Amino acid sequence: MIDIGARRLHAYAIGNGSPTVVLESGLAATSLSWRIVQNEIAKFAHVISYDRAGLGWSDPANTPPTLARSVDDLHALLRAAGSPPYILVGHSFGAPIVRAYANRYGDEVCGLVLVEPFRPEEWYPLSEDRRRTLARGVRLSRRGAWLARTGVVGWCLRSLLAGSRWLPKAIGATASGHGMTVVNRLAGEVAKMPRELWPMVAEHWSAPKSFLAMAAQLEALPEAARELCAAPPLEGLPVTTLTAGNGRGHWIQLDEPGLVVEAVRDLVNLQRDKYPGRR
Repeated sequence: MIDIGARRLHAYAIGNGSPTVVLESGLAATSLSWRIVQNEIAKFAHVISYDRAGLGWSDPANTPPTLARSVDDLHALLRAAGSPPYILVGHSFGAPIVRAYANRYGDEVCGLVLVEPFRPEEWYPLSEDRRRTLARGVRLSRRGAWLARTGVVGWCLRSLLAGSRWLPKAIGATASGHGMTVVNRLAGEVAKMPRELWPMVAEHWSAPKSFLAMAAQLEALPEAARELCAAPPLEGLPVTTLTAGNGRGHWIQLDEPGLVVEAVRDLVNLQRDKYPGRR
C-alpha cells in the first residue's frame, strides 16, 4: 500500500531496470487484470500495476474521479513506487489517464501503449443514446453495490467460476434483473485470468465500494471525454495503439497478452538504445 496523503493506493511492482513500465487499468478493473502481462514484462523491466481509488484494495476517494485527480493520484504513487522515465500502458478508460499524464508530465514519459483505448469523440458531445447508456450503467453499478453488500455478487461469481450455472443465474436474475448480465460478463473475463487470481477478483467484486467507484467513474466519463477532446496532441512521443480485430476482444491483455508484451518491449528497447547507460 502506498500512502499518497490521507489515502492509500494498492500497488504491485516487480522486475528491475529502466525505463519503468506503468500499467493503468480500464474502467472498474484492477491491477489483477494485468497479472499475465506484468509477469512477462518483469523479465526485462521494472513494472508497476495499481488500483485506482475505490477499486481493488485502494482506499476510496473523497471527491469525484476526474482526469486531473486520477493524474494527481498516479503521480503521487509513482513518486513513492517508481522512477522516471516511464512507459505508460493504458487499457480502455485507462488510456485517457495515461495520455493526460503525458500531457502534464511529458518530461517523465518516454512512450505510451494504448490498449483498446477509450475514444473520447464517441462520448463528446454526449448523444441522447449515450446518455441513456451511462445512466443505465450507473443504476446497475449502484444496484451491484447493494447486491455486494448482501453477499449475492460474491456468491454468484464464486459459483460461476466453480462451474455452477443455473442456480447463481436464477438467484442473480431474481435479485438484479439485467444486472446479472454484468456478473456473467465479469465471470467470463475473470475466467481468462490465472486460476489462482479468481478468489481475489471475487473478493474485489464482493466489496460495495468497487461498484460505487465504478458508478462514480461512469458519471465522470463525459467530462473526461470533453477534457481529452480539448487536450493538445502528444508530440515527439512514441505511441503504440492496439485495437480489437482479427478475433481479439476488448481485453487484449487477457486474450492475446503477448501483443501487449511485445509492444512494451519495443518501446523499452527504443529507450535503451537511445540511452545505453540506462538499464
